[in-house]
Amino acid sequence: MKLSLAPSFEPVKAPGSVTSGPPLLDPNGPFAILGWSETDLAAPISPARSTLFGPRGVCLHPNGSLWVCDTGHHRLLGWRKTPAEDNQPADILIGQPDFDREGRNAKGTPSAVTLNVPTGVCAWGDGLAVADAWNHRVLLWRQVPTEPNQPADIILGQVEADGVLANRGADAPTAATLNWCYGVAQVDGMLAVADTGNRRVLLWEDVRETGQPADRVLGQHDFTTRDENAGVAVGALGMRWPHGIAVWRGKLAVSDAGDNRIMLWDSIPDRLGAPCDAVIGQAGFDDCDHNQAAYYPSAAAVNMPYGIAACDDVLVTADTANSRLIGWTEQDTGAPASRLTGQPDFASKGDNRWGMPVRDSLCWPYGLSLRDRTVAVADSGNNRVMLWDLAT
Repeated sequence: MKLSLAPSFEPVKAPGSVTSGPPLLDPNGPFAILGWSETDLAAPISPARSTLFGPRGVCLHPNGSLWVCDTGHHRLLGWRKTPAEDNQPADILIGQPDFDREGRNAKGTPSAVTLNVPTGVCAWGDGLAVADAWNHRVLLWRQVPTEPNQPADIILGQVEADGVLANRGADAPTAATLNWCYGVAQVDGMLAVADTGNRRVLLWEDVRETGQPADRVLGQHDFTTRDENAGVAVGALGMRWPHGIAVWRGKLAVSDAGDNRIMLWDSIPDRLGAPCDAVIGQAGFDDCDHNQAAYYPSAAAVNMPYGIAACDDVLVTADTANSRLIGWTEQDTGAPASRLTGQPDFASKGDNRWGMPVRDSLCWPYGLSLRDRTVAVADSGNNRVMLWDLAT
């Protein structure tokens, strides 16, 4: 059910002429919001079936279900059908013994059903993949869970269900270890993981068993180094804080939040450490400043972009620290975004447009998912998930 939009404060914007561009998402606002009340902005965020605390990951699964990493409550919530109304309670709980419980690893021993800062979630074949970031692992279900606390079938990054050490306790990574893995995606049948703490992206061609090593790496020359920007100046190969992964019009896209850019490869690389072919969000490969070294954003600049998702010709991007969503249609280095939601124009920024949260405002949007023309937005700073249609 759609409600009217409440007024907000005047946003901060750069002086001079600015452009707004066409809307990225439906200007009427989200058709449903989970975890938030428009009439009670002081609603509690204690765990319950319909509350969220700093959600970072969302997945609109091809089977019609919705999955949310309720990050601050250390749990995964599932809706068997994508909600069409505000604050619809979740159907399935993974990671806690009950809907009113919270705590890292359910305040007990880590297992194949517990979570510690879950951050990314995606469809993996007929099942699910979850980036269990602070347990330094990825949990995989071959089929979408149908029961509460259904254990994962496969664990990557660790060899045992109770293993939780970064890089399995070693100083250096390997092809089989993870360190603060924040993002997951399925790309051309492969599983891609943003192994953020190791400053790399790993790809598995065919996951079959727990502890299996990755087949390919991006962001480093090999599997055993974890240097920021591959140990050299910012360029086309290295990364600082990879997070979001998507395939966009045949190109592999990775949001490198620490270097304030999105890296593009013309195809999914088949060799280790392949440099990217283009970047957007920066004017060139050796640039890395947020908002291209300006206080105010622009159509061509970003500030800590985390989530990305692709649909048709548009790459939807959560420009997190600018509290906006922007859409690119051009793939050349330095190309400006052409579509915008969350701010009145490309030169404005500010959490909730420097006001109180309203139905169409954003505060540190983090994760994105796209199915057909519906976009799910983990609006992390507002403790909610927004379900929104692409603009026509």
